[in-house]
Amino acid sequence: MTDSSPPPLAVFDLDNTLADTAHRQHFLEGRPRNWDAFFAAAPDDQPLAEGVTLAVESARECEVVYLTGRPERCRRDTLEWLAAHGLPEGRVYMRSNADRRPARFTKLEILRRLARNREVRVLVDDDELVCDDAERAGFAVVRARWAASSAVLEEAQEREGRT
Repeated sequence: MTDSSPPPLAVFDLDNTLADTAHRQHFLEGRPRNWDAFFAAAPDDQPLAEGVTLAVESARECEVVYLTGRPERCRRDTLEWLAAHGLPEGRVYMRSNADRRPARFTKLEILRRLARNREVRVLVDDDELVCDDAERAGFAVVRARWAASSAVLEEAQEREGRT
């Protein structure tokens, strides 16, 4: 890398990678799922130390960007949460409010777009399907397995494309 070259990118998911969603997953247990309440409770997420540490360390060599399945309407809360918990500044990529595709499709699309102009050094994500597809596409992946897994959240991510 020359002095004029932009640094590589380290791409971080939010929910269950940097932010612990356990306290709000109960909103997804009923039918219909209460997505508005689920996202409204996101500002109360506790940070996940392993993910935060990895993001801070990655910022030494990389530009950190955030890639989340959260809808665009959550942008202000998300930016405030990142700043409040000492995470590196970085661009935040969110799905449009009407996008209901599974995260493995939306995230891979954005990763490929980012990789056209920059080296994507790593993707850090808790969603196994996102990680599998990213690895198959040639991206280096760190699987964020430090949060408790949730079958409810996994089903919601894949079937309803909401996070």
